[in-house]
Amino acid sequence: MILVFGKMGQIATELQSHKDIFALGREQADLSNPGVCAETIKHYEPRAVINAAAYTAVDQAESEENLANTINGDTPGSMANACADLDIPFIHLSTDYVFDGTGAIPWSVADTPNPKNAYGRSKLKGEQLIKASGCTHAILRTSWVISAHGNNFVKTMLRLSEARDQITVVDDQIGGPTCARDIAKACISFAEQLIKDPSKSGIYHYSGQPNVSWCQFANAIFEQIGSKTVASPIPTTEYPTTALRPINSRLDCVFTQSTFGIARPFWRDGLGKILRDLEGEHDKA
Repeated sequence: MILVFGKMGQIATELQSHKDIFALGREQADLSNPGVCAETIKHYEPRAVINAAAYTAVDQAESEENLANTINGDTPGSMANACADLDIPFIHLSTDYVFDGTGAIPWSVADTPNPKNAYGRSKLKGEQLIKASGCTHAILRTSWVISAHGNNFVKTMLRLSEARDQITVVDDQIGGPTCARDIAKACISFAEQLIKDPSKSGIYHYSGQPNVSWCQFANAIFEQIGSKTVASPIPTTEYPTTALRPINSRLDCVFTQSTFGIARPFWRDGLGKILRDLEGEHDKA
C-alpha cells in the first residue's frame, strides 16, 4: 500500500484513481501537527509515502508564514524522518516558486533556490528538511497544476468565457501547464522505482510542454472549447498580487527523463481530457 497525504486536492484526487493507494484527508492527518503525521506513517507501515497535501494559498501565506512553514516545511520533514525510520521512499511535491523567477532559461535542479514569497520559502524549507532526514526521496518540483477538480486556471477561464467576450491575462509569466493526472502517474512511477533503486533519490523537475504564457494558455483553452472569448495580454505590473509571482516558471526536466524515463507531457492532450471530463460533469448535472 502507498500512503497518500491529501484527499481533496487536484493531485491527491487523481492519485486515488490508482490501485494500492490509501489517502488521508485533513480529518485523519492534521498537517499542522508534524508529530501526528509522522506517527500516522509508522502506524500504517506503507510501501511508500506520497505527500500531495500542502498549504497552497500563495497570497494568504504572506500573513500566515508561520502556518505555511509548519505545513509545507516542518510536517514534510517529520514525514521524511518517519520514512527514514521505516526505510521506505518518500515522494514530495514542491514548486518552481523556490526560485526567484528571473531570466528566461529553464530552471535546472542544480540551480540555487531563491524564493521571493512566503509560500516559496515554506516549500524550500520542506525540501531542506527532507534532504536532511536521509530518507530515500524524490522531491518533485512542478508548476501550473490543472485538472477537472478543485480551483485552477482552466476552470476560471471556462467561467469567464460564459460571461465575457474579452478578458485580459498576464502575458509575461512563462511556464509549463501540468495536468494533475500526469503528475499523479509520475508520483506512482517515482515511488515504484525508488523502492527498487533508492540511489535515484534526489530533486526532480516535471512540467508540461511547450512553455507558454498565461495569456497564451487562456486562448488555447478558448480555442479548444470553441469559445469566441479572446484573452488580451497585459504585463504582471497591471495585475498586482499580495505575493510576488515568478516571471520565469520554466523547468528543465531532462534529469527526470534520463533517470526515471518520464518525459514531459504535452499539456494540450491533458487539457483536452480535462475539458471532456468537465463537459461530462456538466451533462450529468
